[in-house]
Amino acid sequence: MTRTVRIAAAAYPFDWLRDFDAYRAKIARWVGEAADCDLLVFPEYGAMELASLGGAEVAGDLEASLHEVARHKTARDALHAELAARHGLHILAASGPCFEGPRPVNRAVLFGPQGRIGHQDKQVMTRFEREDWNVVGAPGLRVFDTPVGRLGVLICYDSEFPLLGRALAEAGAEVVLVPSCTDTAAGYNRVRIGAMARALESQCVVVQAPTVGNVDWSPAIDENRGAAAIYAPPDGLWPESGVVAEGAMDAPGWVKAVVDLDLVAESRRNGRVLPFAHWGEAVGVRVVE
Repeated sequence: MTRTVRIAAAAYPFDWLRDFDAYRAKIARWVGEAADCDLLVFPEYGAMELASLGGAEVAGDLEASLHEVARHKTARDALHAELAARHGLHILAASGPCFEGPRPVNRAVLFGPQGRIGHQDKQVMTRFEREDWNVVGAPGLRVFDTPVGRLGVLICYDSEFPLLGRALAEAGAEVVLVPSCTDTAAGYNRVRIGAMARALESQCVVVQAPTVGNVDWSPAIDENRGAAAIYAPPDGLWPESGVVAEGAMDAPGWVKAVVDLDLVAESRRNGRVLPFAHWGEAVGVRVVE
């Protein structure tokens, strides 16, 4: 029997919210539109629209907006847990700031029908995060063993580093989730290329979920470019392009696909090429003179 999973990746636009009930209604609507799937992936920093609940001055301030969004963590977690249970599915909630020390980390939380499963923090910070926003990394990757597969998460920029993807693959990840937030087409393409490369070299499924659209009230999330997609290794067992499904650029909505997880093991065992198995042959190779 094959292990098929229906995956939905969100291309998610931001809204100005009048209160938390407006946010609740929006997330409930989005989850309802993808309730025919087993695994839903929201983007990096999608939670930042909650900064609007603090008013224009707070939302327009880099530091104040972090604290305002983090203030709603408990209510946001409860909402996603409720929706995952109601629809019997798994949700990677949009990431956002979490304060467990003097500076916030960028955290994405995974929920299942039974409640909160765990979280993944971003590992490597972009220049904006480290130089302007002072959001910090929290080293340590996790693999979540779930009914919808063994899942790993590489938040946006993390997907551009091969060793992070390799660590997840070696720990058993079959599906890598890449929530992203990029303000230019170039930034989106860097993450897209990284996501596709991780699918190729680890012979696994990679899901990219971006933010889209312009936001005139926030300097943190003012511009957002991207397209949601689901990638696989172009190794003879998947689409020749490596693209299982892909949305239009900057178009809000869900991109969905049915994925056979047994093909991940088959790719690693019997693909036309075997980069997952042959990785060790490239480790430690030196340039000779």
